[in-house]
Amino acid sequence: MRWLLFVPIYLHHFSGRYQHRNAIIKDIADNWVQLSRASKFHALFATSSIAEAIEYYRLMKASLPHLNIAALFDPNLDHRAGIEFKEDGLVEILEDYNRKFDQDFSLTTYNQYRKDIASRLAHKRPYEHIDRKPDQQIDLLIVVDQMLTGFDSKWVNTLYLDKVLRYESVIQAFSRTNRLFGSDKPFGTIRYYRYLNTMERNINDAVALYSGNKPLGLFVEKLDYNLEKMNQIFEDISRLFTLAGISDFSRLPSDVNECGRFAKLFKEFNEHLEAAKIQGFTWDKKIYKFTEPDNKIIEISFDENTYLILALRYKELFDSPPNHGDGGAPFDIDSTLLAIDTGRIDTDYMNSRFEKFLKELLSGDIDPDHLNLTLDELHTSFATLSKEEQKFANIFLHDVQSGNAAIEEGKTFRDYITDYQFSAKREEVRKLATALGLDINKLDNLMNAGVKEANINEYGRFDDLKATVNRDKAKEYFESVEGVTIPSFRLTIKIESLLKDFIINGGFDIDEHQHLES
Repeated sequence: MRWLLFVPIYLHHFSGRYQHRNAIIKDIADNWVQLSRASKFHALFATSSIAEAIEYYRLMKASLPHLNIAALFDPNLDHRAGIEFKEDGLVEILEDYNRKFDQDFSLTTYNQYRKDIASRLAHKRPYEHIDRKPDQQIDLLIVVDQMLTGFDSKWVNTLYLDKVLRYESVIQAFSRTNRLFGSDKPFGTIRYYRYLNTMERNINDAVALYSGNKPLGLFVEKLDYNLEKMNQIFEDISRLFTLAGISDFSRLPSDVNECGRFAKLFKEFNEHLEAAKIQGFTWDKKIYKFTEPDNKIIEISFDENTYLILALRYKELFDSPPNHGDGGAPFDIDSTLLAIDTGRIDTDYMNSRFEKFLKELLSGDIDPDHLNLTLDELHTSFATLSKEEQKFANIFLHDVQSGNAAIEEGKTFRDYITDYQFSAKREEVRKLATALGLDINKLDNLMNAGVKEANINEYGRFDDLKATVNRDKAKEYFESVEGVTIPSFRLTIKIESLLKDFIINGGFDIDEHQHLES
C-alpha cells in the first residue's frame, strides 16, 4: 500500500498571481468532496509567506463559504514593511474563528488559539467526538511553516502546496498526512501547484535520502493508467472465478490457492481505484476520453454493484476462510478493505425476479419451463447476498415452492431472508438453552452486548450466566453427543468452552459444532 499519493496539478499559465491563486482555489473546490471524503477529513494548505497566507485566507473565505477555514502563522509583529497588513489579517482571522467556534482568542492569547486548532484537527480533548459535529470542525487550515513539523493527526488526509520544499522539509511536511485511517484513507494525498518539475525532483531527492536510495514508487500514475489497470485486474478476477465455475461471483472458489489469488488481485485493484477516485473517477461515468496520448478512449468494464459483490466475497475470506490444512489461509487480508460498505448493493433486480417468480407460481396456469427460467434468473442475483444469506434464501424458496412459507403484502425478498435468519438464530439460542438448562434471557443479554473474549466476563456477567446452567442436563447432553461418561471437572470445562464459543461467534447449530469438535 502506498505511503503517500503525490499529485502534481498542471494549471494553465496565468500572467497574474491572483489568477494563479483563483485557479488553485477552483481546483480545491472542484475536488473537495472526493478528497475530503465529504468533509470527513481535514486539509492543510501551505503558502510561501505570511502575506500570501492572508491573501489566500481572504480569497478562500469569499470563494468557499461552505468550508470552515482558519489560518495559522507566526504572530510576532516587527517593524518591517507590511506590519499593518499582517496585524489586520491576524485580527480578521481571529475574529472569524471566534465567531465560528464561539471562542474569545486575541493576539495576546495566540498560543491558546494555536492549541485549540491543533486539538480540533486531531480530534483531541475537548474535541474527541467532533466528527459528529461537522460545523465545529476545521475543514482547511492555511499555514506557512507552522503545523508542517511535529503535528500529527489521522484526521488530516490532504496537503495542498503553493510553495517549494526541499530535503528534510519535504519529508516532515508530507508526514502530516501519512497516518492511515480505514478504507477512506489508504494513503495521504499531496497536491502541489508551484514549479512542478522542481518539486518532483526535490521529492525524489528527499525520498532517496530518507529511504537510502530504495525505489518507493511514490508518484501516482495518471488516470488513464489506473483505469486500464483496473480493467485488466477485473478481467483477471473474472477469469479466475469463471474457471472455478462461478461466473456470477456468487461465492468464493473452493480452492484455497484461487482464493489467495483473488485476495491479492482485489487488494491491487483497490490501490488503483483509490488513486483513480482522487483523479476524477466516478461510478456513474462509464467512458473516459483523453487527448493525450492519441485521443485515447477507455470504457470501464465493471460497475459499482459488481465491485461491491467482489468486496462482499473478500469479506468472506475473513469471516469464513476456505479450509486449509494447517488451520489458516495462505494469504493476508487487508483490514481496511473489510470496512467497505457493501450494504449499498442494489437488490432491486433480485426483488423484481422474486415478484415475477411469485406471480408465476401463484397463477392458475403454471408453465414449469418458464417458472424454472424465472427461478434461474432469481438465483443469478444471489451474488449480492452473503454466503449465510444465500443459505436462507434457498431454504425460503424451497418453503415457497412447497407451500410452507407465509407470503405477506409489501415484503421484499431480503425481508424474508432476514426473517429466516432471525428465526434460525432464535432456534440456535433456544437449542443451547434447552441442552444446558440455562437462563435464556441472560444468554440473550450477553449475546446482544456484542462482547469479545477479552471482556466477556466484565461485571461477572459470564460467571452469572454459567451459574444458571443445569449440570444434570448439560451432562446428559454432552454424554449423548460423545457417547462416553464425562467426569465433573471435564463437564465444567466443556460448558465454559461451548458457551464462550457460542456467544463470541454470535451463535451456531450446537449439534453441528459438537460434531466438528469431536
